Amino acid sequence: MVEDRTVRRLQLWRTVAGFVAWVWLTLTYTAISDSGKAADVVSERFTQSWVSVLVLICTFPVVVGAFCAAARGGLRRVYVRRALKCLGAVVTVVVSMFTFPLAMAPELEGLRDLVGIPGKVVIAILALWSLGFALYGIGLSLVHVFRTADIHEVLPPVLATILVWEMAIADVSTGAYQNVPPLARVAFMMGAPVTVTVLSAWELHRLRRHHGLSLRAALRG
Repeated sequence: MVEDRTVRRLQLWRTVAGFVAWVWLTLTYTAISDSGKAADVVSERFTQSWVSVLVLICTFPVVVGAFCAAARGGLRRVYVRRALKCLGAVVTVVVSMFTFPLAMAPELEGLRDLVGIPGKVVIAILALWSLGFALYGIGLSLVHVFRTADIHEVLPPVLATILVWEMAIADVSTGAYQNVPPLARVAFMMGAPVTVTVLSAWELHRLRRHHGLSLRAALRG
């Protein structure tokens, strides 16, 4: 495991760059006339972050599976064992969200009435805990890409690049940011993936130059 502060900062910068771009877009082009609309904007950003995590969860097994399958001989078994730890992080974040239906879903009102006040208190505590854990998990998953560096150091920048372009395609297909002027909308939607791609390429370059780690070497041993 490589301990390189510059690489860790690059991983953080990838996330910060996307957040700063969103703040710039919001302050410049989104007219927040009341607190209700402000709450909608914050809710939209949280939803988009959670969608990023869900896309990452779906992308994770495909990319990691392809990476493990492409590795030679003994490396394949090593990477599969390491991937199980990262898979545990994915499962934990998803499971943490399952307490929200217990606490909020109208369809489960009968169950909440059945457990009584003590049960409702326990459910509320679990819901608050899961909210904090989910927010923490979203942050970690977006910055550290579900700790995929534990499999191999080249995986986080590769996964981050794939994820950000998937999200850009999703934004284009769903017509996101309709209230933003066309040129600024294109610049924003393309700015995030281009910025993340550049930072990821820089991270891969540093790993290769300073630590002798590359995608080719990771697969061939």
